[in-house]
Amino acid sequence: MSVVKIKKLRENARIPFRATPGSAGMDLYACLDAEVVIEPGERAMIPTGIAIALESPAYCAFLYARSGLAVKYGIAPANCVGVIDSDYRGEVCAVLQNFSREPFTVSDGERIAQLVIAPVDQPVIEEVGELDGTERGAGGFGSTGQ
Repeated sequence: MSVVKIKKLRENARIPFRATPGSAGMDLYACLDAEVVIEPGERAMIPTGIAIALESPAYCAFLYARSGLAVKYGIAPANCVGVIDSDYRGEVCAVLQNFSREPFTVSDGERIAQLVIAPVDQPVIEEVGELDGTERGAGGFGSTGQ
């Protein structure tokens, strides 16, 4: 099992945790001095008040949407999935976008995203003149009939 070190950058920051033993993601919380209103179609960077240190470059942290915010309010990460590299030591922030038609208010301590730690392969890159053939070939975007 890997270790993730977490440092609070502000006193009101909350350490992320898994809601249930089977949860893949840990809830991340807004760490704000004042509420932030995200207007329809707009986005805002929401700080969490924490920084993390991953054990090695073999791991990466990913920020995913909280399904409840997405389904109920149309709030999700603007970049779909945020990537936190193993060597980043700055504050973890979530860029949230309001995909709804109503303003959404983010309050201090509100759960805003999920943090998932996952292994990352760092393969050796080899430039080649040709790739091996497959049955599918270069077909994409619906080429398999689905």
